[in-house]
Amino acid sequence: MMPKSTEEIVAHAEELAKNFVDPEVSDLEIAMAAALADVHRAVVARADAEVGVRQAVATARGAGASWSVLGGMLGTTGEAARQRFGAARAAS
Repeated sequence: MMPKSTEEIVAHAEELAKNFVDPEVSDLEIAMAAALADVHRAVVARADAEVGVRQAVATARGAGASWSVLGGMLGTTGEAARQRFGAARAAS
């Protein structure tokens, strides 16, 4: 589920996109709509990447990787990795 702020961004982008049929639309409004669409795509890509990381961590844990090793791969400590990803795995 997308965060409320993302939904607001998308709604605003859609509202601005309706103005494309209006010849009175300014270059600034067009640029803003394009920028908001870029933000939306980036948020979706980040969410998809997070799902991929979670799945990869679960697979690595299933294969026997320690939290310490995973923490190193994730750029954090093993304890931080366990806190972030361990609870989600236990809940699944």
